[in-house]
Amino acid sequence: MRTIQAYRFALDLNRGQERVVLAHAGAARVAHNWALAKVKAVMDQRSAERSYGVPEELLTPSLSWSLAGLLKAWNQAKGEVAPWWTEVSKEAFNTGLDALARGLKNWADFRKGTRAGRPVGFPRFKSRRRSTPSVRFTTGAIRVEPDRKHVVLPRLGRLKLHESARKLARRVDNGTARIMSATVRRDGGRWHVSFTVEVQRAERTPARPQVTVGVDVGITYLAVLSTGETVDNPRHLVAAQQRMRSLGRALSRKTGPDRRTGRRASKRWERAAARLGRAHARVANLRRDGLHKLTSRLATEYGSVVVEHLNVAGMVANRRLARHIADAGFAEIRRQLAYKTNWNGGRLLVADRWYPSSKTCSGCGAVRTKLPLSERTYHCQTCGLILDRDLNAARNLAALAAELDTAGSGPVAGRGADRKTPPAGLAAVKRQPGTTLVGQTGTVPPQGRTTKRVPTQAR
Repeated sequence: MRTIQAYRFALDLNRGQERVVLAHAGAARVAHNWALAKVKAVMDQRSAERSYGVPEELLTPSLSWSLAGLLKAWNQAKGEVAPWWTEVSKEAFNTGLDALARGLKNWADFRKGTRAGRPVGFPRFKSRRRSTPSVRFTTGAIRVEPDRKHVVLPRLGRLKLHESARKLARRVDNGTARIMSATVRRDGGRWHVSFTVEVQRAERTPARPQVTVGVDVGITYLAVLSTGETVDNPRHLVAAQQRMRSLGRALSRKTGPDRRTGRRASKRWERAAARLGRAHARVANLRRDGLHKLTSRLATEYGSVVVEHLNVAGMVANRRLARHIADAGFAEIRRQLAYKTNWNGGRLLVADRWYPSSKTCSGCGAVRTKLPLSERTYHCQTCGLILDRDLNAARNLAALAAELDTAGSGPVAGRGADRKTPPAGLAAVKRQPGTTLVGQTGTVPPQGRTTKRVPTQAR
């Protein structure tokens, strides 16, 4: 099975190498801003000419928004715009122009209604101080050195890694991986290099291929499995909140930048901002590490994993829970499970957003009309079952997989729910590699598109 996979390593750059990388990132920003200004100028000119009554055939020729069109315009003007263009790699300019081409395409597709999801705005100019330095290389010498502690990139030369790249080097040496591109980026005060690799993965089978597990994510526990296992929520952001407050107060006492007066930030402000950025990066790294360990264990052990299609964008509208929901990373858990179950030969089943997993009794199937969030223990009025709310939901999710296997591809009678949670007739209405959306007979909304009204009785 061939897949596209990324390998990310931290770099240890000296001052000279960092200046060269920053020069390449600055060249990408210059090309991006120049091309964006050119596009806006042509659009404004054509709009003004239309307002004067100029026929369409006599309007100023439009500028192609594709990467090839932007590159052609840049190559004609780079001698005047950037006379120093020979000092950096051509890949630096391609990086900025490619980002603009993709941004313009996404904006145009959203305007035409062919792109689902959140609104996409028109591309903006990149600031020298606020944008993240990044440059991408797709051609030239891109390799990992035999010592596996250095990488070679075009025009940047030999760069030292902070960690060993043996995982990538072994695949490249065995002929099961091919490096397609490399991106150097500064994230959290540290430079990283990310390799986009085409990998030939061996066919795998989960340790328990016939076992299905339902996963109910939450705040009290990060995940509750239908087997009865609970995964504690580490709450990395809460643990680091006191230190972040202290660093934020220290930053506010320094002389920062002011766009109105053109004042530049002091060196002490820059050092304080770097300390605060490193604290945020540490929280993100801890969260990412924990989620990867959890999803990898689930994908390698169970043949079928069932999760919910949560409206995370609507859930964070609750100001009392928004920080804790964002810290837990519900969407990231589902994203990682989607490709890891596919890699390991399993499957991911996604229950419909309106499926009443928490309000349904896992013993007799009775559905309660309302179940407030404050009620953490499920009490069934029909059969008398008393069970933890999250464990009950996880068992209901696991039961969905059994109903799907029994029904095959056709719908079966669901357990029903109230008006806000329509009947959960079971059908595989949308199939993706390793992912099946179940629990709804109607049309499935595109992933990423959220409703304006946030249901409070959906869980």
